[in-house]
Amino acid sequence: MPDTVTIALWALNVGHPLAGVDDFVALVDRRMAEAAEQGAGLLMLPEYVSEHWLWFAPQPLARSVELDWMAEQGEEVLSRLAQLPEQHGVALLAGTMPVHKRDHAAGGPRHRNRAHLLLPDGRMATQDKLCLLPVEANPDGYLLEPGKVVWIVTWQGLRLAIAVCLDIELPALAARLVGKELDLLLVPSMTERLAGFQRVFGCARARAIELMTTVCVVGCIGTAGHPNARPSIGGAAAYLPCEESLGSTGLAAEIPPAAGADGPGPLLLARDLPVRRIRALRAVGSEAWPGPWSAMHLSIEEI
Repeated sequence: MPDTVTIALWALNVGHPLAGVDDFVALVDRRMAEAAEQGAGLLMLPEYVSEHWLWFAPQPLARSVELDWMAEQGEEVLSRLAQLPEQHGVALLAGTMPVHKRDHAAGGPRHRNRAHLLLPDGRMATQDKLCLLPVEANPDGYLLEPGKVVWIVTWQGLRLAIAVCLDIELPALAARLVGKELDLLLVPSMTERLAGFQRVFGCARARAIELMTTVCVVGCIGTAGHPNARPSIGGAAAYLPCEESLGSTGLAAEIPPAAGADGPGPLLLARDLPVRRIRALRAVGSEAWPGPWSAMHLSIEEI
């Protein structure tokens, strides 16, 4: 495994106009070239990158068919993005997008919200969102189906997992990940309000401490030009465990929250994240981290 890894986090401005799929793929291509030039090994995009595509969606577009339209665009987008990691030598977390469920029952959920990690060696790993927002579980909203599996991916000797937005807020999920020796936890996010941003980013920072690992989180910024578009407040950050040997603060790099941006949105270079040193801290101990610890032996009583 490398001593350090540099990750580029793209706080995608979905308010940046697009004419079609070609425009979007070209934007990602340019960002990957920029990430490669800056020495990044991985480029991260936010949750619901498909929101950006509403710029070229039909108008009007009924909510009931919006996910179908996004999933269809996503199939083409992914087929074209899949060529870029090998070309640039940079892994790509292509954010999340709705995908069709091929085996859906009549009247049941038809889609999942799925992250796609495309690697330069040709592999593609996916991670479905595990816990849904009310609008995502609402038959009158998106009616998505939650995922049921957490996938751990090995990349360049590193062990990484993906937690999609709300999933990073779940202590129960964090408890299941303790002891899995994660080197990276990647969090694509999309939040409409500042409160949501603070929940996601605050919990991402806590997970870095609890799991003794590096957590990178990135969210969308802005509003696409379509009546169906939702506003988003986002930014980016890379968090480390709060250890004196790692600089004490737990903050490796940060873009503060914003509701709008110029151009395609800011790119944060989280440079030289000390993954080997953090793995060593997990192995030999740290100032306060107790290692894998379960509360199952405790009783809870009332007085």
